[in-house]
Amino acid sequence: MQKDEKKAQHFIVPAVIGLCIGIVVKLFVIDFLHISGRSMEPAIKDGETVLVNKLAYGLVKPGSTSFFVSWAEPKAGDIVIYLHANRIVVKRCAAVAGAHLEYSSNSGYSLFVGDLKIELTKEQYELMRASSRVPDGYILALGDNYAESIDSRNYGFVSVKNVVGRIINR
Repeated sequence: MQKDEKKAQHFIVPAVIGLCIGIVVKLFVIDFLHISGRSMEPAIKDGETVLVNKLAYGLVKPGSTSFFVSWAEPKAGDIVIYLHANRIVVKRCAAVAGAHLEYSSNSGYSLFVGDLKIELTKEQYELMRASSRVPDGYILALGDNYAESIDSRNYGFVSVKNVVGRIINR
């Protein structure tokens, strides 16, 4: 019997160690995310699976919207994941803290961030126009497909504390 127990131990110990390493990697380092919705088209299509770098901005507390330690913040152009209303959301960081925001209501409603023109509805325009800059500690997060996206235009700026990773493959 000892020989069989030794053989079993020979396979079980590495399997348990491998499982533990896999769990740590998924919780803290890299994860896969299945995209549901068309808000990020054409960059990310509905049904696509993407790879998320959970270490891009800090070491995230699992199941939380905060970091054990933070070492970076999103940059304009990053495709980020964050928690909003208890849902994981994927959007592009269109502007970071301090970015100047200009509004126009001449021919429709628009927001300008540098050379980027963002179409707004009247309700979005009314919600956002009081802000001339992205506040400290926040980003402007937008879907690439403005017509299909519910984003910062609808619910305001996103706290960088809620950003838990960056998409690293598309």
